[in-house]
Amino acid sequence: MSRLSRLILLASFALSAGCSTVTGWFSDDDFDPREPVELQKISEQVKLKSRWSRGVGDGQGDGLYKMNPILVDDSLYVASAEGRVAAVDAETGRVRWKNDLDLALSGGVGHHRDAIFVGAAEGLVMRLSAENGEEVWRTGVSGEVLSAPQGDGRYVVAQTYDGKLMGFDYETGEVRWTYTSDVPVLTLRGTGTPMILGDNAIAGFADGKVVAINLRSGNVAWEARVAVPQGRSEIERIVDIDGSMALQGSELYVASYQGRLVAIDTRSGRRLWQRNVSSVSGVGVGFGNVYIADDDGTVSAFLRNGQGVRWQNIDLGFRELSRPTPVNSYVAVVDFEGYLHLLSQVDGEIVGRTKVDSNGARADMIARGNRLFVYTNDGGLKAYDVESRN
Repeated sequence: MSRLSRLILLASFALSAGCSTVTGWFSDDDFDPREPVELQKISEQVKLKSRWSRGVGDGQGDGLYKMNPILVDDSLYVASAEGRVAAVDAETGRVRWKNDLDLALSGGVGHHRDAIFVGAAEGLVMRLSAENGEEVWRTGVSGEVLSAPQGDGRYVVAQTYDGKLMGFDYETGEVRWTYTSDVPVLTLRGTGTPMILGDNAIAGFADGKVVAINLRSGNVAWEARVAVPQGRSEIERIVDIDGSMALQGSELYVASYQGRLVAIDTRSGRRLWQRNVSSVSGVGVGFGNVYIADDDGTVSAFLRNGQGVRWQNIDLGFRELSRPTPVNSYVAVVDFEGYLHLLSQVDGEIVGRTKVDSNGARADMIARGNRLFVYTNDGGLKAYDVESRN
């Protein structure tokens, strides 16, 4: 178990009802064969040129949150754990507006037309104005909202830490339906981000399933199992789907912890292909590949057609990598020390590197053209341009 997974697991214990102590489960004196590898020198073929940087509150805060910014047209919408929400010009980094909500946030940011959506740590789903960040409505839910709520103009959907997916009226915030999944005894600290596709809301859960829920009725349209719990201990049986899913056409790519990477046909829920992986950071798609960072630090490019592996890179072992993000002709990941690595989409060679923040950046990066946007754990929203050294 990586240091990140261990930290997430311990946080889950601390926040779960009915548990008393985990003292003695892990010892600092024990030899850890999963220590992060030391970085080796690379032949830099690409440089990452900093364009601008802006501070956004305390970033992810101390709650092990993963609040992802979102890029809409020429605006970045971003939220911090202390309750600051802002819109930032993607070209210049100029702050267009900011709003302090005076409550702790745990999930964000979702967007649809004139609205953005965030979740609060005390159990709230909120719709805000995309024009100025002012609150439109808030609705109480049964648990923390650890990912971005999503909307489509008719409904808003949000996933809670206690295993629920809830549908709300877009205009009023009234609860329309609730789907409840089976929550295992132990889960990791986080949830995946749901998505709305046509008439369905799709979400991955801690029991290793992806479920499509009809937005009108709240009934299950289909479900697909990504991972099957295995092993004797509850730790061995953790199969959470916590990372971001990736959609390409009608194909959905999903990964679980201690489970699989699976391609799913969103029209029927049928599994198209699968590979054994263990990941909590999510899936990226580009250049005909499906990219994933395994819990052991292996970065893999699987062929989208399911025919196997194009390449694998093992140079970043146990460095707790972020979701791989395709940018230009490369794939970007950030490690726990805050180093941003660029890998070639052709063969996986590390061809560029820069340090973005000493405390890392677990939020999903955003790419547009040759520009990469990074939101660090400490609240730095930064833009880099990928440029050839030739």
